[in-house]
Amino acid sequence: MSDNWIRACASVDIDEEDLIRFDHGDKTFCIYNTPKGFYATDGMCTHEEEHLEFGIVIGTVIECPLHQGRFDIPSGEALSAPVCVDLKTYPVKVEDGDVFINVEGN
Repeated sequence: MSDNWIRACASVDIDEEDLIRFDHGDKTFCIYNTPKGFYATDGMCTHEEEHLEFGIVIGTVIECPLHQGRFDIPSGEALSAPVCVDLKTYPVKVEDGDVFINVEGN
């Protein structure tokens, strides 16, 4: 396994349509369990630097808790105002019940 792959959590730690905060080094991430699988993005909203850990996951969309801007989780695409800058996404894999994130990103 490459050094860029870091264990973030056990897959059972995240309920479906929910997320967990994961901090590594000086970066913060969100790991999501969606109906389409596990994904990871930067943890901070690109609008006002609010952490997304308290946001609402709706299918494959995360809604920021501060101003309700929405992002597509798999692509990081900004979907609704006030957000207009996409989130950075990171590859995720599940092995033996553990969720790993590639912290170098896509």
